[in-house]
Amino acid sequence: MPFARLSAATTPTAHIGLGLAAVGRPGYINLGREQDLPSVRSVDALRERTHELLDAAYAQGVRYFDVARSYGRSEEFLAEWLNARPDIDDIVVGSKWGYTYTAGWSTDAERHEVKDHSVQSYERQRAETAALLGDRLDLYQIHSVTPDSPALTDKELHAKLAEAAAQGTTIGFSTSGPAQADAIRAALAVTVDGEPLFRTVQSTYNVLETSAAPALAEAHDAGLTVIVKEGMANGRLVAPYAPDALKDVAAETSLGCDAVALALVLRQPWAGVVLSGAATVNQLASNLHAAVVDLDEDQLARLATLAEEPHTYWERRGQLPWH
Repeated sequence: MPFARLSAATTPTAHIGLGLAAVGRPGYINLGREQDLPSVRSVDALRERTHELLDAAYAQGVRYFDVARSYGRSEEFLAEWLNARPDIDDIVVGSKWGYTYTAGWSTDAERHEVKDHSVQSYERQRAETAALLGDRLDLYQIHSVTPDSPALTDKELHAKLAEAAAQGTTIGFSTSGPAQADAIRAALAVTVDGEPLFRTVQSTYNVLETSAAPALAEAHDAGLTVIVKEGMANGRLVAPYAPDALKDVAAETSLGCDAVALALVLRQPWAGVVLSGAATVNQLASNLHAAVVDLDEDQLARLATLAEEPHTYWERRGQLPWH
């Protein structure tokens, strides 16, 4: 498992990863992007921003980097950064397949990505990822598995993924939607020749959306590495958008709402890697303070009151505009 590299790390930030969804393409659903990104979001501008973030993250102890075929040119930007630094050998790189980026570097496209979990999609996108990341790819994940995804039952696909695993690529999956727990449990039951297929799971968990926690604990107990995404709820937990209870706790800790929100995730015993989706170097630095936040029982109790019903949370997420 490539994540063994992180278990040997001594820096507290080694278990915070950097996801490039927000900077690999000009449009995304995060709040506050108007202030976070350059006014002209050219390929060169976002390449430069991505490389700045990667430099800052690595310098501050971050060792997991997360991209996807649908995150615009995120794989390309990461590959360029890695190729310029061949001596870096202590990181873990994860990507995802299953969505195709269709926005053509536009922020107002009718559709920004198209989902397809077929064998044909896997083979096409695996070749595209390999052309960019080569043997630097450690983890390949099925993107946004839901309980009705054909990826859970397609035996031909499972055989292809098991073949990749036998060649050294760790195979995982990510989840989304109000039934994340059901998708996780279904994926845990997938085997090839009697052996579990998936070794990692990446799910949404944050102050507002906690419903996947029991299933993520089960995945951890089954030996999977748990990666947590959207710890900031697509910007809803960042000042000025954060709920008052989170703002109050942040004021008490003298740190940002973002650091407190991510600290709540980091303290979960099943959380292996918690992703920062920072779009600026300052945001990243603030996010990384999560590693030193110490929350008491009263603060935890107040934050627990913010959890929403899963369908409410995901409905609101689905209404966020692509900025």
